Amino acid sequence: MTAPRLEIDLGKLRHNARTLVERLQTRGIAVTGVTKAVCGSAEIANVMLAAGVNGLGDSRVENIAAMRRLRVPGPITLIRSPMISQADVVVRCAETSFNTELDVVAALSTAAAQAGRVHGIVLMVELGDLREGIMPADLEGVARQVHRMRNVQLRGIGTNLACQSGVTPTMENMAELSALTRSVEAALGAALQIVSGGNSANLEWALGRADPDRVNDLRLGESILLGCDPLNRSPIAGLYTDAITLAAEIIEFKVKPSQPWGKIAQTAFGSRPRAADRGSKSRAILAAGIQDADPEGLTGPPGIEILGASSDHLILDVGEASLRVGSEVSFRPNYSALVRAMTSPFVAKFVRHEDAGRQLVKAIELPIAS
Repeated sequence: MTAPRLEIDLGKLRHNARTLVERLQTRGIAVTGVTKAVCGSAEIANVMLAAGVNGLGDSRVENIAAMRRLRVPGPITLIRSPMISQADVVVRCAETSFNTELDVVAALSTAAAQAGRVHGIVLMVELGDLREGIMPADLEGVARQVHRMRNVQLRGIGTNLACQSGVTPTMENMAELSALTRSVEAALGAALQIVSGGNSANLEWALGRADPDRVNDLRLGESILLGCDPLNRSPIAGLYTDAITLAAEIIEFKVKPSQPWGKIAQTAFGSRPRAADRGSKSRAILAAGIQDADPEGLTGPPGIEILGASSDHLILDVGEASLRVGSEVSFRPNYSALVRAMTSPFVAKFVRHEDAGRQLVKAIELPIAS
């Protein structure tokens, strides 16, 4: 197979998704499977749905449109506030969208009226992470105005944590979200269907001893795809952490000094390397670089160390590993490395699945590369 490439084991992803769905179901919390890190892959979206997620979520309307073209079933939510310029396609492709601005909701209302549809609105509230969100004191007033608009329906409220500022989901901020839910419902005289407590970073809270109260939905992407907790990137018990791997081919293998020589200036990306003198080492160069994945987000086999990267080269200290030019090295990507690899047109994508007891591998094309 060609390299560099992402290898995606759909069976392991199905296991991860089903395990999380079942664990959260006992707490009265549904799962929205998030496809943004995989560029709206229809194969992965369908695996999440087969595993029991309640619906799908993506931050790019282009990904949602591509999933619709490929007939991915089930409700899909745009989990980033829509651009006004895309209101018509948002209404056409997504049943629901997350919103924080009344002008955007008004544009969705107009687009929904023209399309003869009713579009669902989830209002995002700011609880400290300082990404998107309506300030809590303003939420009730915004909800009243949305409730009065035609062709849109206020379906819920939500929040986002542990993203921009790393604010951890806790009993306190989740209790505040539940209290805000009750306040909005009392003001409108209507129940809210969705209370979206956050993302994969909420799992420790959601599966702990705290009462979820009104929170009935979590948006899970990283935990399904990579099997880890975003709060500390530790593996989640019972999940696969190697469902997605990145393979790259060695294009040079030589013994070289561990320190550069000559007058030292900035590297191609503006840093000034400080290499310790460890004598001559076996070094491999892979045909992949910063344009393809975040090198700091790659974990290689034991004994192999990433020394650095340029746009198109990944330099390794391979230790005692028995490697040669033409052989491959596989890495486990973190979320940052996965997102960059998925969006790179130079990284091939292959899915592995079982059919009648056989392991089958096929290449997939993603919307970003088409």
